[in-house]
Amino acid sequence: MLGATSDDGAARADAGEGDVVVDVGLLVAHSPRSGGVDLAGFADRAARDVVGELASATDASWRFHAEEPEELSDYDARYPSEFLEDAALRMVKGPYDLVVVVTDVPLLSRRERRVPGLASPLGRVAVVSTRTLRLSPRDQPRRSLDDAAVRWNGAALILHQIGHVLGAGHDEGGDAAMAPFTFDAERNGVPRFDATLSRQFRREAGRIPEEETDARGPLGRLWFYLVSVARNPGEVAAAVVRSRALALPLSLPKLSTAALVPTLVVVFSAETWDVGLNITDGTATLFAVGSILLAAVYLLFSHNLLFPRGRQQVLTEHVALVNVAVFCILVLAMVGLYLLVGVIMLTIEYVVFPPNLMTNWPSLEDPTVGVVELVRIAGFIATIGVLSGALGGGLEKQTILRHLVLFNDRP
Repeated sequence: MLGATSDDGAARADAGEGDVVVDVGLLVAHSPRSGGVDLAGFADRAARDVVGELASATDASWRFHAEEPEELSDYDARYPSEFLEDAALRMVKGPYDLVVVVTDVPLLSRRERRVPGLASPLGRVAVVSTRTLRLSPRDQPRRSLDDAAVRWNGAALILHQIGHVLGAGHDEGGDAAMAPFTFDAERNGVPRFDATLSRQFRREAGRIPEEETDARGPLGRLWFYLVSVARNPGEVAAAVVRSRALALPLSLPKLSTAALVPTLVVVFSAETWDVGLNITDGTATLFAVGSILLAAVYLLFSHNLLFPRGRQQVLTEHVALVNVAVFCILVLAMVGLYLLVGVIMLTIEYVVFPPNLMTNWPSLEDPTVGVVELVRIAGFIATIGVLSGALGGGLEKQTILRHLVLFNDRP
C-alpha cells in the first residue's frame, strides 16, 4: 500500500507484506523562509519512490513517517552530524528504526567537501541534500524540485544512503544502487539492489527493528547499554576503527595546546623529576589509566555528548550504541593525547634537557638516569597533560567528534 495515513495523522509511505516492519522517520530540515513545503513534498515523493525496492530487497514492510519540518537558523553548509540531535530525538520518540533527514543546505564531508549525502550505519541516520541535485549546467536555470531528473536522482540518493545504513559498501562496477553516487540527468527510475545485496539485506532485516527500554535510573540504563553492546559488538568496533580516534587530538588544536603548554613548564621542574623517578611503575600506570578515563568521562558530560539530550523515558538500542561508541572514541582520543604529549616530553628529555644536570640534584641518591626512568617521567608528565587538556581545552568542535564516530567519509 502507498500513501496511507498513520494513526497519528502523519503522512506515510509503506509497502511490503513481510512479517518484519521497518519504521523510518522522515525529517525535513529547510533553510530560513523557504517554508519547507516544496522540500517536504520532494521527501514524501522520494519515500514513495524507494519504498517498493526496499520492500523487495529485504522482504520486509517499510513505512515512512513524515515528521514536522524543522527550520534551520541560516543557509550555511553543515556537517551531517549537526542533524543528529534532532534525528536521535525523533528516533526515540517515534520510536523509529532509522531516520532519513532531507535538507536544502549544503552538506560537508570530514574533508570539507560538499557532498550530496552521507550515512551513519551505527546511528542508523541518513542525511541527503537537494543542493547538489538542483545544480544545472552553466547558463541554464537552476533545476526545480519537481524536475524529473531531481526526482529520480533524489530517490536514488536516498536509496543509496539507506543501503549504507543497512551495511552495504560501495560497489564500483556491479550493483546499480550502491555504485558511487553521481548525478545522472538521464535517470528515469529507481536503481535496483543486486541479488547478493538482497540476500544480505534479508539477513539484516530481522535485526532492523529497534530494541528499546524505558528503564529508569542509571543502573537500568547501564544494563541496557551493556546488553546492546553485547548484541552488536561489531558495529561499535567498526565505528571505533573508522574514526581513527588516536589521531583525533590533531584535529582539536585547543585540546592539544591546553595539554602541551603546562607540560612544557613542568618538564623542567625538579619536583616533577623527583616524583617521576621515585613513583612505582604500578602507581604510574594506575594514575595514567585513571586520568584517561576521568578525562573521557568529563568531556562526555561537560559537553553533553550523549544522545538524545534531556530526559527521555525511552532509549533505543542504536542510540545506546551511539553513546557507547562516542565514549570509546573519547577514551582512545585521550590515549592519543597521552601518546602525543609523552613523545614530545621524551624528545625534550633526550634532545633538550642537559644530560648531566641530574647528577647535581641533592634529592637524587643515584645520579644515574636510564631509559626506563626517562620513559616513566615522560609518562607521568603526559598524564598531567591529559588532565589539563580535558579541563582547560575541551572539545572546541563537537561536530568533528560526532562526524568521525558516526558518518561515512564518502557519499
